[in-house]
Amino acid sequence: MMADSWLDQWPAAYQPATCEQCDWILLLPPAQLGDRCPHCGQAGFAALDPNADRPVYTQPPELVAPFGLSREKREQALHNFTRRGWFAPEDLTVARLNGRLHPLYLPMWLVDADVTAVWQAEMGFDYQVVSHRERYQNGRWQSQEVRETRVRWEPRLGQVQRHYDNSRAPALEEQPQLDRALGRYQLDETRPYAAAQLNGTLVRLPNRPPDDAWTDAELAIKKRAITDCQTAAQADHLRDFRWTAEFHNRHWTQLLYPVYVTHYRDDEGHSYPVLINGQTGQLSGTFRASSQRAWRVSKWIGVGTAVLLLLTLLLLLLANFLEPQLLPLASLTLLLALVTGAAAFIPPILARQTNRKPG
Repeated sequence: MMADSWLDQWPAAYQPATCEQCDWILLLPPAQLGDRCPHCGQAGFAALDPNADRPVYTQPPELVAPFGLSREKREQALHNFTRRGWFAPEDLTVARLNGRLHPLYLPMWLVDADVTAVWQAEMGFDYQVVSHRERYQNGRWQSQEVRETRVRWEPRLGQVQRHYDNSRAPALEEQPQLDRALGRYQLDETRPYAAAQLNGTLVRLPNRPPDDAWTDAELAIKKRAITDCQTAAQADHLRDFRWTAEFHNRHWTQLLYPVYVTHYRDDEGHSYPVLINGQTGQLSGTFRASSQRAWRVSKWIGVGTAVLLLLTLLLLLLANFLEPQLLPLASLTLLLALVTGAAAFIPPILARQTNRKPG
């Protein structure tokens, strides 16, 4: 394959582009270049020259984890998010979030490697110890058998010469934050990549080079080797595993996993991304309250307070000149006016406390 034709293995006419505000680099259909970035809301993407602005990794993925979230569950997740706090901004509605919603694939590295290693560890083997306990019951002594499981530890050493396929490693710098935000994926239920599978879905490209991700890939391979060594020794437990390993014939590919991404804007027009796990529906987003809505509610409470004060004044005048029996009612309306007047400060306080919480 020629170096300037790397896009040929992706769907026809997919265009690399970047958002200059959040620095996401995506592959997307050219018709969407003028759209707002689904992550940060920036108007329009900057198209990249496929030859001059080559991304970290240009090959198409090997595997794709499919979307599995129903529309009903997705909309329920959005609905729950809009009700997460007090005084949601005018822009934070299910309809507007849905209108900006984009299916998106995020990348993860897959690494194939040959491993030659010398290892040593302690292997634990369960065994049963039988003893007897005497108990006085029903006027006589009775013997009761007690079985206890113990572990016998034995030092073992050996060699590993294996090929490991598709050990996973993060392809994005922010992968730890994404893992905490979106939760688990069923990455064992994947399909071989075919261009037709994307069907207009946006694809984010890696921003973490393979050399930086190798430490995580090596750790994933080591975990698989530990399991293999324990299985080969038929041990029930393993501890203090150490090895000296050499890796050969490394081959890097990608796995794509699904997420829905949208955003909303606060009173000042700042955008906040909302991401949804494309399999489980777990949602991640920062809820920001609208100070403008909070102050509007305060003003209406203030109007109610003013009405109660006017009513109190009217009742006092009537009680003074016409009906003295109205004096207790005037006292009651005055008390209500004081309570509502104090309540007028609550909405802005709630909005401020909501917005001071970490995202």
